[in-house]
Amino acid sequence: MWLLITIVIFFAVRWLCQKCRTPLANPLLICVMIIIGILLYFNVPYETYAADNQWVNFLLQPAVVALAYPLYEQLPQIRAKWRIILFACVFGSVMSMLTTALIAVLFHADTPLIAALLAKSVTTPIAMEVTSNLGGEPSIAAILVLIVGLFGAIFAYPIYRLLHITHPIAKGLTMGSISHALGTASCVENDPRDAAFSSLALVLCGIITSVLAPLVFALVLWLSPLLTI
Repeated sequence: MWLLITIVIFFAVRWLCQKCRTPLANPLLICVMIIIGILLYFNVPYETYAADNQWVNFLLQPAVVALAYPLYEQLPQIRAKWRIILFACVFGSVMSMLTTALIAVLFHADTPLIAALLAKSVTTPIAMEVTSNLGGEPSIAAILVLIVGLFGAIFAYPIYRLLHITHPIAKGLTMGSISHALGTASCVENDPRDAAFSSLALVLCGIITSVLAPLVFALVLWLSPLLTI
């Protein structure tokens, strides 16, 4: 039953959002709010809802694989620009982790929270695993991943238009390196070329974050006494 309700809500909300034409009309955000409200109103345990929607979770895997098709279409550009792409992903991943962690230190955040913040810009499974290895709370990391992804999906394209950013490599790499799968889904709806580079950045940044997060975390902990004096 809950699977059918979820599907009906999603398509209804998506249809309404297409009519609104505003960045704040994000189908995922609105669907989450509606479904949470329904579950709270009827006092339905999350475990019951998740069990009924296991097929949706299963379909996430082929959906991610499907992102390889627009990536294949952009192979000539990827081969020609691989140095720029690699540099952008490494720089974006490191700066995303470093700036967030340092701001958290300045606000006297606890070490487990800093660990959870480091992996906020990669997909949920990677973020939870990285956070767990660093001694943080994986559930907090999962919430942060959702929040960051929604912000990117809602505000990225208005910012691109405001700053006159039009190149698909620039848009795709920034979206994939910061807003992971949710941002990539937004790219799919706007421009397949953006989606290709966003999905590439999504994969690369996940690998880079997994490798460099322990080093960045150690650096932040080393700098924290100097920043909190």
